[in-house]
Amino acid sequence: MLMTWKLNVRTDSRKTYHRKRFWAGILLAQAVLFYLLSLSDRAVSLFERFFAWQKNHHQLIFAGTEFSAGDVFYIVLVIVFGLIFYYLSRKSLRHRAVLSLFILLNLLYLTYHLWWGMLYFQKPISDQLPEVEITEEKLKDLAKRYLELSRESRTEVKEDRNGVFKVYDAVKLQHAIVEIQNEGPLFNNLNSERSVLSFKPSLYSSIISFTGIQGYYNPFTAEAQYNPELPSTYLPFTLAHEHAHQNGFAREQEANFIAFLTGKNSGDANLRYSTYYYVLKSLLNALAESDPEFVKEVLRNYSPGMKRDRMAELMFRKKHEGWLEVFFGITNDLFLKSNRQDGAVTYSYFVNLLVRYEETNALKR
Repeated sequence: MLMTWKLNVRTDSRKTYHRKRFWAGILLAQAVLFYLLSLSDRAVSLFERFFAWQKNHHQLIFAGTEFSAGDVFYIVLVIVFGLIFYYLSRKSLRHRAVLSLFILLNLLYLTYHLWWGMLYFQKPISDQLPEVEITEEKLKDLAKRYLELSRESRTEVKEDRNGVFKVYDAVKLQHAIVEIQNEGPLFNNLNSERSVLSFKPSLYSSIISFTGIQGYYNPFTAEAQYNPELPSTYLPFTLAHEHAHQNGFAREQEANFIAFLTGKNSGDANLRYSTYYYVLKSLLNALAESDPEFVKEVLRNYSPGMKRDRMAELMFRKKHEGWLEVFFGITNDLFLKSNRQDGAVTYSYFVNLLVRYEETNALKR
């Protein structure tokens, strides 16, 4: 009887070992397959169309929930991974835990790339804009222009009791963003599928405030999560950025560009101010190293309200700075670069798109 039991144990271990090798091989095969598909424009185009189809179905399912279903999914996922790693510490369960880990990674890797990951390899928006020479003088001229637009639009928004810009009706703002992006393609791009209202405050807002994350798109539920604790200067542009992701613009700086077009074409004063202010900050960041005195001069010419808004941003960042922000900054930078994007620490691509767009439209006027 004892000999039979030992033989059964060896047989089960051998089967588990072969299954682990099988699922590990499938994971590697997936990585190779998706890499090869990312090199084909036709394949990426098919994934774009599939994204539009599955996104609409996901939004029908999850948009109606008052809470973030995607965040709940992540919580469940963390629990499952925690159990697997716990079982890895138990010698008698280690082989099955490794097998479970490989199966779970395969499922997540497959669904992520089917529903979202392949969109990082779309033809870039920059291919649709003419090449122009980007000079420091052009950046300065744009900075001066967006300073005036920011000052003007700042007079149209509401303040809190401390005189800081405050968005009092986030739902109205969200409707304005969906409406402007659903009116038609903001740019000559296939990503013009209509979306429904599916913005959700993050369940992790108290944590992500310490990471530098302002919002994120959940590819498993097609929800746009945002941090409700953000200063109002960040909030409207962040919502427009995440909605651009919902419409299939995967690259971070391209989502920023679509958010810029959304704010530029919107009748909502909050969104316009947040957009103009974001563009101004991006231009000043681009000039900070080459001409710090110019940047200081622009900051001195902020309106009193803009100066209060800037101070509120600095206080928010000071309150929430720490090792988590550094850690997430590094990991996000690596993630962006692994998907053939500029890292998180550069505004060069967004500024490049901005200058080329502005110069092209100036010639039409």
